[in-house]
Amino acid sequence: MAAVSLVLALAGTAAAADFSAGVTATGTMGPNNPPKPTLGTDVNQTSMARLISLNSVDDWCIFAPPEEGVTIGESEAFEVAWCTKQRNNARVIPDGTITGASFIKTDFYVELKAYGDFTKLNLQASDFGGELDPHGATGEGNPVGGNVTSNAVTGDDVNFEEWMSFISYNQVCFRICTNANDTWDAAIMCEHKLDEMGCNFVMPGNYDFNGTFESCEGEVAYPPGVYITAIEGSSTGYSTFAQFFTGTITEGGSAVPYTVGTTVTPSSVQMTPSSSNCKTTKTISNGISLSTGADGSVSASGGAAATQTGDSSSGASSSSGSSGSSSSDGGSDGALSLTSYFHEGVTVAALIAGGAAVVLLS
Repeated sequence: MAAVSLVLALAGTAAAADFSAGVTATGTMGPNNPPKPTLGTDVNQTSMARLISLNSVDDWCIFAPPEEGVTIGESEAFEVAWCTKQRNNARVIPDGTITGASFIKTDFYVELKAYGDFTKLNLQASDFGGELDPHGATGEGNPVGGNVTSNAVTGDDVNFEEWMSFISYNQVCFRICTNANDTWDAAIMCEHKLDEMGCNFVMPGNYDFNGTFESCEGEVAYPPGVYITAIEGSSTGYSTFAQFFTGTITEGGSAVPYTVGTTVTPSSVQMTPSSSNCKTTKTISNGISLSTGADGSVSASGGAAATQTGDSSSGASSSSGSSGSSSSDGGSDGALSLTSYFHEGVTVAALIAGGAAVVLLS
């Protein structure tokens, strides 16, 4: 394993304040977001803001549904921000939701993994969830208008381009890619086409932290799905796992089947990165007491909180897509019908004789 780590280290890293192309975001904030990340905003449990920050073990946000009764797959296009602190005009994660959290800082990304009862954030019980990222089936992101920032790299808030988040009813993992080099760009380090593989595969590391809250430095993992095939002198060969799935596309009134990806799911990742210099805290709490009145209003006390009322419906349409488990260790080979939607990151390019579709991964 030491040799594997050395190969990655030899690729080199960029200085923290000298970001490579594709690392920092160049677009604008989403229409529901404040112009910049801000601490101390009012509590608004019906907010539709979609600006999340990942700064420390007790200062972070995640995307989750704005309302009850929908799965992650149904609501991925209009998830909203939920934060551990009053920030970003977002909703506040109720105290007691999180039962364990691990914040990891590496040379290439910052990462948050957490356990908890995310039904308090409108996830359905037993919803194994799926993946959210800045691309989505339409290229507009899941959620549309979502932005991510972190101050963990330079000490200042930076808006980053590439990130990925997996959430289920009891687990979440979230990575912001903060660096790149000639071998691995930020998009590869935050690969977004493995939505059925789960946290342990796309963000390997220590998951034995439930019941504790820790901040650690971390070894850099290889990009999700990347494996070393050969090392010859100073040259290293790699292969990339593509998630397997099947589907059909209707052409000329007939259903044409296709298959894409690797038929055998890897039993493990290239390496499981270690963490070091971990510091623990007893718990994380915002001290805000939330209560819901008979009229649906949410009252907040215990901080610079406001009483908010309103309709939590999004006013946005759902973008259909295949969302897999965020907590499973391996992929599932579920069928996908393209009569209603396309699998994220896949373009059906043409049909060929014999009833097969040519599928290109993009």
